[in-house]
Amino acid sequence: MIPVPTVRDFRKGERKLVMLTTYDYATARWVDQAGLDAILVGDSVGTTVQGRPDTISVTLDQMVYHTEMVSRGAPSTLIIGDMPFMSYQPSLKDAVRSAGRLMKEGRCQAVKLEGAGRAAEAVERIVEAGIPVMGHLGLTPQSVHALGGHRTQGKTLAAARRIISDAEDLEAAGAFAVVLEYVPAQLAGLITERLSIPTIGIGSGPLCAGQVLVFHDLLGLGEGRALKHTMVADNLGERIRAGVSSYAQAVRAGAFPQDAHASNLDPQVLEELLSPQ
Repeated sequence: MIPVPTVRDFRKGERKLVMLTTYDYATARWVDQAGLDAILVGDSVGTTVQGRPDTISVTLDQMVYHTEMVSRGAPSTLIIGDMPFMSYQPSLKDAVRSAGRLMKEGRCQAVKLEGAGRAAEAVERIVEAGIPVMGHLGLTPQSVHALGGHRTQGKTLAAARRIISDAEDLEAAGAFAVVLEYVPAQLAGLITERLSIPTIGIGSGPLCAGQVLVFHDLLGLGEGRALKHTMVADNLGERIRAGVSSYAQAVRAGAFPQDAHASNLDPQVLEELLSPQ
């Protein structure tokens, strides 16, 4: 497992940081063996696992639950737990308490939260409490309604300058890295150059110091067409459908199960059972 302080080394550009979202123990075991640098237990669990239209309904209890499972399944990988909507926005005390729960009960090594402004104040307080924090700018899914939907952020001069300023504020507050989601590639590159902490892109081009993808998008488990920003390494969704279909056909045809798939009684026991009482 890479220690949180060494994540800054990825800023030097010698190697890209690789991060993937994961939500359960079984998946985390395989991801852990793949040699990634970090796993984000994202509040995207709301859309990928719970089937909700957005991440807003995800609770802190749910994030603790999923983070703890992933932490057990991936002991060799840096685990970052996502702080869900309204777990840190109401007050700085709420922010520190929520981050503490996520680390203490979820057994992660760091937390992530969205936005700047008051969120940057929360970052500072959480870091002061001894909890490493990753920031998140650009498209921040918890603010999807305020942003007017899932769309690229920072396309105007004013918006680009605001994201740059927010990124600098997060670094000043003590964040050890910043996710840049759906910002123009040139803007992501500019921010990467300006910061002394690494940027981790998703849908923001190749100039960031690292990349993160959603597990279900990477492996073809999402609904509908693949998103523009994602890499589809395999189509597990189609393979799962085919495998389940084969199972159903085998059961209906009487081909499964066979005698070899079960244990048998000792012949003497069977004889006793069949004999008249």
